[in-house]
Amino acid sequence: MKQHELLDVKQLEVSFNTSDIKQTVLHNISFQLYKNEILGVVGESGSGKSITSLSILKLLPSIAQITKGEIQFLGKDLASFSDKEMQSLRGNEISMIFQEPMSSLNPSLTCGFQVQEILLRHTNIASAEAKQETLHLFEKVKLPRPEKIFESYPHQISGGQKQRVMIAMAIACKPKLLIADEPTTALDVTVQKEILNLLKELQVETEMSVLFISHDLALVSEIADRVLVMFKGSIVEQGTTKEIFHHPKQQYTKALLASKPDTQERLKRLPTVKDFIENQPISIAETQTERKERHHKIYNQTPLLEVKNVEKEFISNAGFFKKPSVVKAVNNVSFKIFEGETLGLVGESGCGKSTLGDVILQLTKPSEGKVLYKGNDITQLSKKELRKLRKEIQLIFQDPFSSLNPRIPVGKAIMEPMEVHGLYKSKKERKEKTLELLKRVGLEEAHFYRYPHEFSGGQRQRIGIARTIAVEPKLIICDESVSALDISVQAQVLNLLNELKEKFGFTYIFISHDLAVVKFMADQLLVMHKGEIVERGDADVVYAHPEKEYTQQLIDAIPKGL
Repeated sequence: MKQHELLDVKQLEVSFNTSDIKQTVLHNISFQLYKNEILGVVGESGSGKSITSLSILKLLPSIAQITKGEIQFLGKDLASFSDKEMQSLRGNEISMIFQEPMSSLNPSLTCGFQVQEILLRHTNIASAEAKQETLHLFEKVKLPRPEKIFESYPHQISGGQKQRVMIAMAIACKPKLLIADEPTTALDVTVQKEILNLLKELQVETEMSVLFISHDLALVSEIADRVLVMFKGSIVEQGTTKEIFHHPKQQYTKALLASKPDTQERLKRLPTVKDFIENQPISIAETQTERKERHHKIYNQTPLLEVKNVEKEFISNAGFFKKPSVVKAVNNVSFKIFEGETLGLVGESGCGKSTLGDVILQLTKPSEGKVLYKGNDITQLSKKELRKLRKEIQLIFQDPFSSLNPRIPVGKAIMEPMEVHGLYKSKKERKEKTLELLKRVGLEEAHFYRYPHEFSGGQRQRIGIARTIAVEPKLIICDESVSALDISVQAQVLNLLNELKEKFGFTYIFISHDLAVVKFMADQLLVMHKGEIVERGDADVVYAHPEKEYTQQLIDAIPKGL
């Protein structure tokens, strides 16, 4: 083993064993991680990235086992380590930051206690000293008001702050190896950039090695020295970040690079992994003339929806001895949306995007202002009238799994809204329509009888879309509907939404914190900050020439690659 190698994985094979089948999920994985290096691991969900990292820590699920290979860490084979030996290694010499901090932190313990506990378990310092060290770690990961966060429970702090607490916990014992498994997936682009910069700073300062796992090649290129590309449990390509990014050899790597919306060029359709693997022609760009003609058609009609001076206040109950405080989630917002248009609504978490969506859907009433749909103020409708409106204005959720009933097959879930709104004459007609919709969103007729847990994230999102369009709405609100998806699956779903828009004449309000995705989808763009619209205009113009510093910050935070 070379002096500067920290980790050497040799011909690793992992299998899942159930009562009736044995399935190999990692095939002959070999790579090295050197001291003081950041190694990026990219690939779609199910490519084997997380299984590789869990194998290193020996945290595989009970049905999984290492069937072949070695995991050499500082010259010792971890595959032969006992549970006790691994326990002394985990959190001490090898640490991990998990994808979802909320499920990784204990909700019943304060943030400070959880970090302090790591120090007390792995070092010989006293409790008071451990507290001081925890506060120092909170300062190091740039948490505001460390003393307050120390006493706070996970639910009392933001997503970005929770992720910083997880990083503090991971680096507490000065590990030699830090595994970061999708540590920024659920975060805003600006918070994501902060976390990336923080990890880079900590790595330089402590000289630890980092295994950085993500499905986003552009994101990995901003932090990694070298990159491994994984596909279906195998490493298909590896090299320096520059080599992988500028001279990819494999079609799959080229597909991952091309699937992300291009911030310079407006494509009519995003390339997908399937396009590259099957050598399909890549999408052409939309010309300025085509865009102008389309916009001329859209904006020479009366608005489908008009939001006028809408405000939404929430009153927070501060307790017995304090006055309740008023939070203005939406502050004097006005805009119009026209039939056939996609209106992009972008901003960070907590800016009021989803609250505004809820007001338009009439899931919450505005404190002030009007929402006119086809000229009628829908804030004044009765319950019966609102029920009719539900058919016209629909929502595609961020998490399709939690919005589908796990106990009923997806076919029945799609038929349900048709039944509620009295569409079609019989159950037979509704079933025929559902089978047609499943094919329309790229699924199969056989999927009609399957349950939500039997599908991947991308397939579930397609089912959610089929359910939404089943009632033939006019206006669809897409609230962060692709933010949890892999880059390649995201490309498929965005293409599908645009195809359905052309076919059925839908109008979209597309809500996201990812400006690159919104720019690809949107005709007009609204930028929201602290409850207010701070910038608006043609999506291409706003992106190319932002007037506000906040919009520029959102653009600068988008991972662009090398």
